[in-house]
Amino acid sequence: MSVIRNTFTPDETAMLGRVYENGNVEGETAEQKEARASRIIANYMAGITDEAELIELSRRPLGR
Repeated sequence: MSVIRNTFTPDETAMLGRVYENGNVEGETAEQKEARASRIIANYMAGITDEAELIELSRRPLGR
């Protein structure tokens, strides 16, 4: 049985914030920033925990 998480620890929140800030793209719209934040969280919840990898992946559209 899979457990669905809906909260993050303070350390996780800090790391995700760093990834978001360090992944900034010049000229990004508010909608693009929101999509990038969603990608960061989705990739993290999929098991990717390396900050540099999360930054790189956050700049790419989610694959389906």
